[in-house]
Formats: sequence, C-alpha cells, structure tokens
Amino acid sequence: MSDIIYPRSPREVMCGWMHLPRFVDKIRLHLAGKLAPDYQPNFCKGFDGLWLETAGVKAEEFIEVVRRSITDGEVCDWVRQNVHQPESVKAAHREHMLNYPRPDDAEMQARLKWRKEQAGLGHRDDIKTFVDFIDADEKRI
Repeated sequence: MSDIIYPRSPREVMCGWMHLPRFVDKIRLHLAGKLAPDYQPNFCKGFDGLWLETAGVKAEEFIEVVRRSITDGEVCDWVRQNVHQPESVKAAHREHMLNYPRPDDAEMQARLKWRKEQAGLGHRDDIKTFVDFIDADEKRI
C-alpha cells in the first residue's frame, strides 16, 4: 500500500479557480511534512505557479494564508477578499490547464509522452493533457 497522500484533482474548483483545492492540499501536506518526494520539485511551480501568477499572489504569502487557516472556507474567504481577477481570467486559466499541452507544442507533447511512459501509462491514448495525466497517475481515471 502506498504512503502517498494524493492532493485533490486539478479539476476541482474553489472560489471559481480550477486547481486551487489541489494547491491548498499540497501546501497543507508540505506544512505537515507529508508532501510526497515526487511533488517537492514542482511545489509552487508548474500548475501551482500558474495559479500564483494568474492570481497575482506570492507563494510565501499564500502558504502563510493556508498555514493560518483551518478550513477551505477560510482560504476561500481570503481569496475572495484579496484576489481580484475577473471571471474571464479564471476561465482563461481553466482553459489553459485543460488544454495543456496544446497539440502544436511539440516539446511539451514529448514531455507528456515521456511522463506517461515513466508512469507505466504509455498505452493510455485517452491521456491527452497534463491534467489527464495527473488524474490517471493518481488513479482517479
């Protein structure tokens, strides 16, 4: 049995932001010393970093928000009060995540193929994006 505690799917939404519940889970696991080693290199990078950049929030600041919170509701309240992005920005963020990598991005398509092969998922033609890969790798799909 695996000791890895998987964060929520990147498809989950909080306050209208896709990936935010997953990022909160990763922060909580990190603060508790339970974020699996495979997640450490991309902590606050990758999709986490994309959310931080799009939301206009510094990693250290958001980690402290999560540290001081007990519930997702408290985090969501902070996001609603401090992150002022229009719905169009949230929608563009969601579309970017759901369609990454784009079919014409040869470099990232090759990286996705490599990641699938490394995870024993090379045979899965239904995995077309990194969001698909994460859900498959974490045994959700």
